[in-house]
Amino acid sequence: MFKKILIANRGEIAVRVIKTCRRMGIATVQVFSDADAGSLAVEMADEAVHIGPAPAAQSYLLADRIVEAVRATGAEAVHPGYGFLSENAAFARRLRDEGIAFIGPNPEAIDAMGDKISSKKLAAAAGVSTVPGHMDLIETPDEAVRIANQIGYPIMIKASAGGGGKGIRVAHSDADMAEGFAAVKAEALNAFGDDRVFLEKFIVDPRHIEIQVLGDKHGNVVHLFERECSIQRRNQKVVEEAPSPLLDAATRMAMGAQAVALARAVNYDSAGTVEFVAGQDKSFYFLEMNTRLQVEHPVTELITGVDLVEQMIRSAWGEKLAFEQQDLAINGWAIESRIYAEDPYRGFLPSIGRLIRYEQPEEGDQDGYVVRNDSGVREGDEISMFYDPMIAKLCAWAPTRDAAIDGMGRALEDTHIRGLGHNIPFLAAVMDQKRFRSGKLSTRYIQDEFPDGFHGLAPDRRRTDVMIAAAVAMNEILSEQAGDPSDRVDWVVLIDGQAHGVALGYDEDEALTLDLVDEGRELRLSDIDWRPGLAQFRAVLDDVAFTAEVARAPDGFTVRSGPARARVRVLSPRIADLYARLPEKQAADTSRLITSPMPGLVVSIAVAVGQQVRAGETVAIIEAMKMQNILKAERDGTVKAVSAKAGDPVAADDVLVEFG
Repeated sequence: MFKKILIANRGEIAVRVIKTCRRMGIATVQVFSDADAGSLAVEMADEAVHIGPAPAAQSYLLADRIVEAVRATGAEAVHPGYGFLSENAAFARRLRDEGIAFIGPNPEAIDAMGDKISSKKLAAAAGVSTVPGHMDLIETPDEAVRIANQIGYPIMIKASAGGGGKGIRVAHSDADMAEGFAAVKAEALNAFGDDRVFLEKFIVDPRHIEIQVLGDKHGNVVHLFERECSIQRRNQKVVEEAPSPLLDAATRMAMGAQAVALARAVNYDSAGTVEFVAGQDKSFYFLEMNTRLQVEHPVTELITGVDLVEQMIRSAWGEKLAFEQQDLAINGWAIESRIYAEDPYRGFLPSIGRLIRYEQPEEGDQDGYVVRNDSGVREGDEISMFYDPMIAKLCAWAPTRDAAIDGMGRALEDTHIRGLGHNIPFLAAVMDQKRFRSGKLSTRYIQDEFPDGFHGLAPDRRRTDVMIAAAVAMNEILSEQAGDPSDRVDWVVLIDGQAHGVALGYDEDEALTLDLVDEGRELRLSDIDWRPGLAQFRAVLDDVAFTAEVARAPDGFTVRSGPARARVRVLSPRIADLYARLPEKQAADTSRLITSPMPGLVVSIAVAVGQQVRAGETVAIIEAMKMQNILKAERDGTVKAVSAKAGDPVAADDVLVEFG
């Protein structure tokens, strides 16, 4: 077996590879850019080598730097993770030519499957059903519009070398096609160094289901069942699960057989994923093959017990697969939530900053579920604008899908992040939804369920009870510690202005009882775990454990329970009556300003002072974390001032353009 492996990646996947290498007794070398000098992966690896500045094009994408690091450290193999050079056939071929093992498939298989255009042609030849489209390269927006009209809208515009949700747009009209084609080419060139683009028919209300395959260098290939990845936003997966709630045994077998046949057709070895778009009627069509490890591989590991990173290493060493298809079975259900540094309350735009607080759920066996958290950052680390905004991949396993969803909900409650925007409230909202629990998913799920974006959810009865109980208990604890207990038993709890009358008491076990006098119900709060300064309030409410995120506010508390967040005040009846009389504060008028929705770099400013602008016209383009955001005028007007230029770094809410 290899004695030393170099990891040509960063973040959580680098940490993930290091963990398996440690278990196998293999030393690790971690390469790093300027931005990652103090990263968790660098700390965990046995050796670390600096390879350049923060931009990936000057560090992680430079094959020369990776090979130099291999030579300098005596590593025998390179694990590329995902992204960067993981699907670069020229890199894999160069390593092979230089006698360095590539922990991934052979370069010929990468060539065959890594290009989305050639892979569709090969899939069709292998008898795999494919989506209708135009599989030749398209050079100009005019050509793209002409071809789109031949195929018929809606059309998916895709970068041939794309992946990770980058370089994909859906066009519903000629105008969408012209603008989207240019944007996809620009994103593809920036993210992958390859601006080739193709078109394919967009299947309405589809599901995204993928099959994990695993091969060795002796012609053996198996599949490890499917993953459902339909919960997507901007074509980037957000929630994944295994198995899929859609598939029956026959469809699972058919999809697995096609995936294995395709892998065999290109002599595939190592781990790979064959992606399908599936109809609600269980019809399915080949999308692409990812010739690498997938971000969502943990859910497959949780239901099969197979360490995919270990199998990739063993395959690269030349070992035969130690199991056959009949040895594999699905055990239970697993769900993965991708925790991103993005602000769901601001249209899910990237949020850059430092993790001032990062409290993670306890991993391993819990009460009826198992938690796994693949994270590449620690409290105090900074989320950089140069890379994907992922903080962690939080997974929950349980014997059934409902239990796995419940476990994920609790694990999300037990995760606390402060210092930047994050999508935990949104993930919690998905877990709470009846539609998600029903398994009736599609890639339009987020569009359908949150058409106006995510603004938090109003607390349901359970979340309201949690907020009342947590706020009253914290108020009591603070009063006692201040040496000023009021001995008051009657309170009014205001949740975003809505009043709830509460009478306090204690039972024989010293648990706090809360009589909701307006509703004729009583709550019992026990096992309270909180003291001033803690950001999480843990307790058991009516025999069900919960965790709420809490913070002191000038006149009360801010409490978040799952997807619901509210200002909560615990007041005497007299003070509550005075609060009810206060006038509401009017929001400031910002309609004349175009502001940056996120920290990033200005790609271009499309207007000048004095210019007349129509509603809907592009005003500026901002880029962060490899994504371009086009800002458009919301109304007609004349440009009064321009406050930025191409190349300028900007913060969230910085004013770019002002209209007169």
